[in-house]
Amino acid sequence: MAVYLLYEAASGYSLFLAHGLDQIGQNTEAVRSSITDLNRFGKVVQLAAFHPFEQALDALNQCNSVSEGIMTDELRNFLELNLPKVKEGKKPKFSLGVYEPKLGSHIFEVTKIPCQSNEFVHELLRGVRLHFDRFIKDLKPGDLEKAQLGLSHSYSRSKVKFNVNRVDNMVIQAIFLLDTLDKDVNSFSMRVREWYSWHFPELVKIVNDNYLYAKLAKTIRDKSKLCEDQLEELTDIVGDEEKAKEIIEAAKASMGQDLSDVDLLNVQQFAQKVMNLSEYRKKLYDYLVTKMNDIAPNLASLIGEVVGARLISHAGSLTNLAKCPSSTLQILGAEKALFRALKTKGNTPKYGLIFHSSFIGRASAGNKGRMARYLANKCSIASRIDCFADTSTTAFGEKLREQVEERLDFYDKGVAPRKNIDVMKSAMESTQNKESEMETEEVSVEASEKKSKKKSKSAATENGDAVDEPATNGDGTEGKSEKKKKKKKNKRKDKEDEEREDAEEDQASKKKKKSKHGEADGAELASDVKKKKKKKSKSEDSD
Repeated sequence: MAVYLLYEAASGYSLFLAHGLDQIGQNTEAVRSSITDLNRFGKVVQLAAFHPFEQALDALNQCNSVSEGIMTDELRNFLELNLPKVKEGKKPKFSLGVYEPKLGSHIFEVTKIPCQSNEFVHELLRGVRLHFDRFIKDLKPGDLEKAQLGLSHSYSRSKVKFNVNRVDNMVIQAIFLLDTLDKDVNSFSMRVREWYSWHFPELVKIVNDNYLYAKLAKTIRDKSKLCEDQLEELTDIVGDEEKAKEIIEAAKASMGQDLSDVDLLNVQQFAQKVMNLSEYRKKLYDYLVTKMNDIAPNLASLIGEVVGARLISHAGSLTNLAKCPSSTLQILGAEKALFRALKTKGNTPKYGLIFHSSFIGRASAGNKGRMARYLANKCSIASRIDCFADTSTTAFGEKLREQVEERLDFYDKGVAPRKNIDVMKSAMESTQNKESEMETEEVSVEASEKKSKKKSKSAATENGDAVDEPATNGDGTEGKSEKKKKKKKNKRKDKEDEEREDAEEDQASKKKKKSKHGEADGAELASDVKKKKKKKSKSEDSD
């Protein structure tokens, strides 16, 4: 039986015919030994046909289809032209060797060409790949490498299929920046406190918030100029009139030293920078919340946006987090403590980044480990739903959060929680109901749009006379009269047509009646003539 080999190169499809396989006995070791030697391998494998790709886009499409195990029309035509025809009812005397089993099964389903993919065929194709540039004579040195490089780049680009709204890299960068901003804002605000405390040391004890302290340092500037006229401004900043009065009184009896205008200006500028950083931190937090609701809505609704983003950033991506088992997710972020415990044979950590969740803080000291294990289990479920679900919804995350709350009640009060199957069924029902509501809303919106379009068209046709009136320049009455005359003419024409039709119908009915009367009269005359003849004959007989 002849064996053909299909090789998908970057430059095109090629078909090779393998000879002398019966002598080799399909021994893979013999093939491996003959692969490196072109003289020996060239006697066994010979080029039968070659079909080059016309463009790089065509090569990319063919490569994508082959990787997915699909035979394209171009490949089918190439095989049907260059392979012996398979007759119906007879066994083929050849087989096609293919590297991908999926592609071979699809070729057999469509064309009924027998395909095989085993170690022997793989070794033969490996030799073909090694000496491919020698088999194709028209290829110049370096052309095959260029084609392979360009196709590999375009293929890798096409395989990176992602939704722009669900890129988890933005979440990773945002949470890193948020953590660094927290550190920077804290250190800068401490610097503002130390710097301005030389001038107004009593303000530190009155105001504890860093942002408010920086804002007050900017507005007060020189404590000696602070008076009761600025009471309203200070109450707006602090939010408490008593605190504002306390600041004014403390400024009057302050023990701080005086600063020059240049020093106060620098303090004021630095306080403004700290305020800008803290405001940007708030905006960044809002951005992180929106991105987490787009990328991992269930995880965000279960454990929070910040903790979920930290888990994603520590795992590397949402897919990596979804691949992690719940035991790994539980201690994610406590790797040093884990390896230290393994090295010293001590107690392993119970939680890592998941400790920042409010559920573990609410649990009792004896139940923190169990709560961390249960929460990690639910987080792994939520991350897998977010990663592999087609539609984004928060129904599963909300139901998982309810389960965690029930587990807390079970540990504290002994209330039996619901089963996981029932909770998931309710989540599925809620998602289906939401989808049906969305579909009905879309249908209603489309119907309302159609109605509005019809109404607008009817209104435009009705108001067409009024729209055209300004163009008459004072002759609006003449335009209306002309249109009324046209309408009357049309009505007259319709009436005349109806009268004509009625007249034609009457004429036709009269003709039918006349024809019937004529036939009846003729029959009566014939009967009278016959009677007269009979009377005459009787009178003659009597005579």
